[in-house]
Amino acid sequence: MASVLDDLDATDLAALVRSGELSALELVESAIARAERVEPALSAFATQAFDQARETARGFVPSGPFCGVPFVVKDLAASCAGLRVTEGSRLLGDHVAKHDSELVARFRRAGLIVIGLSTASELGTLPSAETLRFGATKNPWDPSRHTGGSSGGSAALVAAGVVPMAHANDFGGSIRIPAACCGLFGLKPTRARTPLGPDFGDLASGLVHQHAVTRSVRDSARLLDAIRGTARGDPYCAPAPERAYADEVGAVPGRLRIAFYAGDLGGAPVHADCRAALRDALALLGDLGHELIELDRVLERPDVLTGNFVAVLAAHVGSTLLHWARVLKRAVDRDLIEPHNFALFEMGKAASSSDYLAAVQALQRIARELAHRLSEYDLLLTPTLAEPPLCARVAKPRSTSRGPATELADHELCHVRQARNGDRHVIEARGCAAHVASLACAEACSRGRRRAQGRARSSCPASRNNVASSPNRAMKCTPIGKPASFQ
Repeated sequence: MASVLDDLDATDLAALVRSGELSALELVESAIARAERVEPALSAFATQAFDQARETARGFVPSGPFCGVPFVVKDLAASCAGLRVTEGSRLLGDHVAKHDSELVARFRRAGLIVIGLSTASELGTLPSAETLRFGATKNPWDPSRHTGGSSGGSAALVAAGVVPMAHANDFGGSIRIPAACCGLFGLKPTRARTPLGPDFGDLASGLVHQHAVTRSVRDSARLLDAIRGTARGDPYCAPAPERAYADEVGAVPGRLRIAFYAGDLGGAPVHADCRAALRDALALLGDLGHELIELDRVLERPDVLTGNFVAVLAAHVGSTLLHWARVLKRAVDRDLIEPHNFALFEMGKAASSSDYLAAVQALQRIARELAHRLSEYDLLLTPTLAEPPLCARVAKPRSTSRGPATELADHELCHVRQARNGDRHVIEARGCAAHVASLACAEACSRGRRRAQGRARSSCPASRNNVASSPNRAMKCTPIGKPASFQ
């Protein structure tokens, strides 16, 4: 059974359940056994729901596309009825959700069985999964390094083979960063493609999007087909796709015009390994016949983007903490909030509503400018991380709540990797700041100009004979999907 979980993606595992070759309970028990073996080293679960998962697997499981497949929900911006919600914060204590969020309800209708909630940075504000409440989540490829974040717990559990895919969400890179750090496929979809209700209409003026990290491209596409669409009461919606996303996997895109930028969008130096990975991707794309155009810049003023992004982030943290204060009927206690988040909370309170709207308008203006500049290209290829995953560390609680307890990592780190989807190879390109462009133009282009969902993350189906796996050189990894530490 362990080899089946190692070698197959969620699509294939569900097929085994439908055929009767395996039962949903057998898959769940195997996932739990793997989780119990690796969790002490990973620290990737915020809440375990093993007994509830067994009960679900013994009963009726919807015959959706992922019938009987074990799954993990990120402990942030989503709720599972009857399970503890923490959002990585000591403030929430042992608060238990009273209802499923709409997204979780769609996961369940797709046949997925929730075995627990995964760790994230507190309120999702750091590109790691390190908190004072749960400690540091470790990378299965190298436990001395972090997973990236904020969806780091989900990425660790998928990379370690506990589940074939897991829920993740993304504000400033929280799907794409851990996907890069843990050797997975990560897609941040277009705004309003997936729901945030019933608790939220949108978050951070539409910058927070829900989806997953997966082992295979086809799982990501099939899951997006299962969860996409507007929910009742949503403030706006994304245009419907022309056909199922699963049909796009392996479709011939034609000759694409691919712009690439070898630097870091924020101006940081790029590690040699990340530059080499980008060169590998470009070489393959050139061999496949695509036109490659190098850009000497992407953003005119990265500092303007960063400053206004932080202003929106501070407002988001403030509104999130006030939301939980109302739900929990308690004050926002600085002794229970990590210092960087309390600083953002104070920053958000100090800003006026006019300041917030000005920051939103500035980001939208940058999006329009970037959309215009990139309109002649089909894809933008950049590194996702400017250096390999950093060493995992989390500060101990201090005797006073003042002063920084953790260090912010760079949100605009970049990395490019090659991933394998069954017998297909694809090139993945992700960019932390590039998601701004998707706000204006991801759905404004024709199907031929969007082989993957949105401009922020793109994939190009490639010849099955042209590629060798290229894991992160700095981490000395074994092939993607089987971290050496957890065989």
